Amino acid sequence: MNEFEVTTFINTLSVMIAKELDENELIFVAAVLTQIVSALETIAVIKYSEK
Repeated sequence: MNEFEVTTFINTLSVMIAKELDENELIFVAAVLTQIVSALETIAVIKYSEK
């Protein structure tokens, strides 16, 4: 996939998920995914700075 296909896929997936959730569920899922992203960024920095 190129960068345009990836961003289109992510956007489409986001819309599909959001359409199925009520406001509270959407806020919760967004918070959880934000924490996952932060954890993955930290892991990547540590993992690749050791090389």
